[in-house]
Amino acid sequence: MRPARPHPLARAPLVARLNGWLDHAWQKGWLSRPSLDPSVLNTKAMTGYTREDELGGRSEAELADFALRLQHLTQSLQREAELNPLGQTIAHGQLTRILRQRNALGRLWRQNPEILRTDLAPPILVIGQMRAGTTRVHRLLAADPRHAATRFCDSWHPVPERPDLRPFRSGLALAAARRLNPWMDTLHPFGAARADEELGWLAQALNHCAFEAQWHIPSFTSFSEARDSAPIYREFARILVTDAAHHRNGHIPRVMKVPQFAEDAATLLAQFPDARVVIARRCLTAIAESAASLVANQRTIQSDAADLDIIRQESRRKIELREHRLQTALERFKGPVATVEFEHLETDWRDAMAGIYQALGLELTSAALDAMAREQSRSERSPHHTHSRQIQSFALAGMPPVNASSRSPE
Repeated sequence: MRPARPHPLARAPLVARLNGWLDHAWQKGWLSRPSLDPSVLNTKAMTGYTREDELGGRSEAELADFALRLQHLTQSLQREAELNPLGQTIAHGQLTRILRQRNALGRLWRQNPEILRTDLAPPILVIGQMRAGTTRVHRLLAADPRHAATRFCDSWHPVPERPDLRPFRSGLALAAARRLNPWMDTLHPFGAARADEELGWLAQALNHCAFEAQWHIPSFTSFSEARDSAPIYREFARILVTDAAHHRNGHIPRVMKVPQFAEDAATLLAQFPDARVVIARRCLTAIAESAASLVANQRTIQSDAADLDIIRQESRRKIELREHRLQTALERFKGPVATVEFEHLETDWRDAMAGIYQALGLELTSAALDAMAREQSRSERSPHHTHSRQIQSFALAGMPPVNASSRSPE
């Protein structure tokens, strides 16, 4: 297969330099090539932990399900992803961190089982396709002082700390990520302590959603889509109550959103049957192109073989799958549901939010509107608004043209 040609619009020059340096260091024996073998990853992650920590508040069946997911993910990474040296290093680091955090959470729950009995107020779930305006709805709802939300740093580092250095460490990680990916904030407006989606919690349970955006792993995606996601959302719920216990805000409705919620809506709503739901809608054609741009941006950093045609086909397939699964789940859900259109948010966000509050049976106070106005002003200054032009950057960057790929979509 013809690899993509490096181009400053596709990825930062730093990526090529790091790839060259890592490859040279491996060949000279200065550094060891990072392993993606599950046994190696688990051995490294178990340092300082016990089997009892790994079990924590989980069942043996959940441990077996997680081990099987890890096996299929690593096999797909090694056989299909065509990772460059930086990509292999990033994959090793991500999976090692996830496994160590999993053990740390298990130890916390084993030593403090009362955490898992934390009471939670019914959550507000923002559900919609990737690039459908879910982030804007989520952050406007989260701005309401009567609601709670998950910080970016807590999503990706779910083990509580005192003193809590997670915002500082996540800020450093975001700064490094911006060096590798100067377009990162055009894809999604990040902030270490800012309200953000719980994508990290799903990745922590080895849901495929965070990984399929970074890597071409069709066999793992297919495997994961076909399996029961209940073990993933039980782990998700455990992390949620842990976060609520740490921040002492379990009595406040938590506003949560991840685009994967649409695909897993039936399991999600079974896990949170008392939830209020907001459905974000947007033209599916616009969603497909915007989602392809995001995925292309991620994959071209970690692979020299990212294929824009394949990515576009994957995006369209995922949209159809999520639409079908979401509609099926909503037909059975009996709780309050609000629907908001992307264009309505664009033209009159106050009226759109008023409609959401009315449909959910919530009071929209002046304090909430003032906080939302501040959030909206912050959003309007974000570089995120330049994202619509990014897909052209990848097309110009020498990625294989449409129908030029030797691979077929999953």
